[in-house]
Amino acid sequence: MTNEGRLIIFSAPSGCGKGTMLAEILKDDHFYCSVSATTRQPREGEVDGVNYHFLTTESFKQKIDEDAFLEYARYCDNYYGTLTSEVDNRLKAGINVILEIEVQGAMKVMEKRHDALSVFIAPPSVGELRRRLNKRGTETQEVIDKRVRAALDELPYAANYDYIIVNDALEDAVDDFFAVIRAEQLKKNVQRKFIDEVIENA
Repeated sequence: MTNEGRLIIFSAPSGCGKGTMLAEILKDDHFYCSVSATTRQPREGEVDGVNYHFLTTESFKQKIDEDAFLEYARYCDNYYGTLTSEVDNRLKAGINVILEIEVQGAMKVMEKRHDALSVFIAPPSVGELRRRLNKRGTETQEVIDKRVRAALDELPYAANYDYIIVNDALEDAVDDFFAVIRAEQLKKNVQRKFIDEVIENA
């Protein structure tokens, strides 16, 4: 079986709890979440190089010119992107790399990397999504309304993903994610080498 890691696209509208899910998933050291670059301002407690690579718009655009991104997109007036260097070296080392990216960027990665596994995290309802955004207490009502509208624009893209997980209860959603990974590991194209070895050693 290949020793290379799996590239996993992980998307969700803002407020769907993807950060909380990832915190649980990343307790398993076989997974690494690629640190995205962004031009948005850090939130309280966020650390450069840990939560995001925080860049100025000028610096971000320079990296675009240098073709340093696997993908990038503009979302809610800020740029977000995945540095290629954050991904490929870890995959070669056998680590599963999760890309926590918006749907625009996800579509670009799917076009470039057909080996990527894509997972979309959906809210149980729009009302619950709004409640979670309000509970954060970090944004104005105007920004929350904008994020809800953005979520409604993003939800139809879920049909382009390999799997859709509804994050109603955190524990169940995390279990569903690992069930997806296990199912992928059992696919015939992954297990073919093992079957060949069984036959050869008969």
